[in-house]
Amino acid sequence: ARADGLAARAEMYAAATLASDARQKLAGALAQWRILTGLPPLADPTERTGATGAEHPELALVAAVAVDAHKRLELSRANRSEPPELTFRMRQESPGAGLPAVNSIGVGLRIPFGTPDRNLPREAAARAEADVARAAETRSREKLESDVKIARDALAAAEEQQAVEKARAELLSERAALFEKSFRVGETSLPDLLRATLASAQARAGFARQQAAAGLAKARLHQSLGLLP
Repeated sequence: ARADGLAARAEMYAAATLASDARQKLAGALAQWRILTGLPPLADPTERTGATGAEHPELALVAAVAVDAHKRLELSRANRSEPPELTFRMRQESPGAGLPAVNSIGVGLRIPFGTPDRNLPREAAARAEADVARAAETRSREKLESDVKIARDALAAAEEQQAVEKARAELLSERAALFEKSFRVGETSLPDLLRATLASAQARAGFARQQAAAGLAKARLHQSLGLLP
């Protein structure tokens, strides 16, 4: 019995070492989060689900570029000639010594007459720019939709695995409790109890890891939607 007790105590110390290491890693991760974002730690990454209806920032940017290119195209179609020019001229002449200076003022107005052919190169360039912007918007939209679908599928798989790990942890915890009751009445040996307790602890740890994986999958989904994690 003493040998079993020493083995159990050694396992306890090993578990305490792992717990201390995990706390240090968590503190380091939280410090990096604050440095990178300037935000306090998130309470629970699994709380937020779905989109808020806001457009993805990347998609909003390419859409704005497409709108701007389309407006330039419309402007090039509307402007068939150069703008009118108004000129103002003042002239001062001095004929010679003893003679009065001669001042003159002139005003000129230039109205260009445009033709359809004059604006064709500018309109073609604007049309090409608008087509490129529209194609870029379409590609960005398709890519983001694909990223969102992949992230949703990954989240669904992670949540399904999380449910499996939770059920497994509950079953092994109940089994460990039964072994403990049996040990108290002398029907189960200490090694068997320790093995059952270890299996239960490992199952709970697996469930915790899967919870973290599901939280990461949800954070990636939010990122694909253009939201904070």
